[in-house]
Amino acid sequence: MGEAAPLEFQGRVALVTGVSHTGQVGPAVARALGEAGARLVIGARDAQALAERSAELRQLGIEVEASAGDYTRPPVAQAAVAVAEQRFGGLDVVVNVAGGLVSYGPFPDTSVELLERELASNLTTAYCVSQAALPALRRRGGGAIVNVASIAVLRPQPQLAAYTAAKAGVVGLTRALARELRDDHIRVNAVAPATLQTTANIAAMGPTAALVPLARLVRAVLFLASPAAAAITGHLMPVTQD
Repeated sequence: MGEAAPLEFQGRVALVTGVSHTGQVGPAVARALGEAGARLVIGARDAQALAERSAELRQLGIEVEASAGDYTRPPVAQAAVAVAEQRFGGLDVVVNVAGGLVSYGPFPDTSVELLERELASNLTTAYCVSQAALPALRRRGGGAIVNVASIAVLRPQPQLAAYTAAKAGVVGLTRALARELRDDHIRVNAVAPATLQTTANIAAMGPTAALVPLARLVRAVLFLASPAAAAITGHLMPVTQD
């Protein structure tokens, strides 16, 4: 059996959303891609936090440009893709991290407004960024999109109805795009992490909580984005402790 393809991204350009606060998924994914050789465009709503993450990445010798804004808005997503093409000559990888838990509580108390916020935060961002990236990926002859879903779509929990519905939409989008874009040589996959060892989760749940190491999720994302996963599309990869 031959050796597995390395998880290296030399010469590739990646767009990562949700890159705001240190100790969270987006910054960890961006750093790992950069250290593997990718040139980066990073996005988030918080322009100040994004500038700080950019400075940290540049101190590591990583080429990076920031593109701040509300990624539920198509022009914001299009602007980030334009930065990738104008600054680095193209786009090869998209990682849709932006999103997260907006509402938590019993279903009868979860309003339609909260559902709409969950859908916007998790599904609309992935939709807008993927759509904006498509022409650039086609111009490169293909590429990879990796979406961050949640283990909640496989192991539903009480009081997370709106969040679970939104993340299920991310999985549906992943599978629909995988089928539609396969002739363009664009692979679309998703990861479904359990509760992660992020700074926020450790602060809320304590250092002894059974949390999934952030590095495990990062490794899964890089694998699905890399040549090592060239034959994989439309897949949902659970990332759990067991």
